[in-house]
Amino acid sequence: MNINWKEKLTSRKFWAAIITFVTTLLVAFGVPQVTCEQVTAVIAAASVMVAYILGEGLVDSVRIKTESEKYDNTL
Repeated sequence: MNINWKEKLTSRKFWAAIITFVTTLLVAFGVPQVTCEQVTAVIAAASVMVAYILGEGLVDSVRIKTESEKYDNTL
């Protein structure tokens, strides 16, 4: 089984599942609501950052490949 981590880490469904899992655990262990909200906010912010970084990396790699192909075709 091969997991495509780039796809997983940029998936909103994946991050929603992570937030739901962690929040459920916090509630189960009696963590105060304000702490649950703070943890949820931190996970959501981290997910946006990870998705942005990976997305930009993919865009950059396609741009570099395209520019390289254009350069090769001019030779």
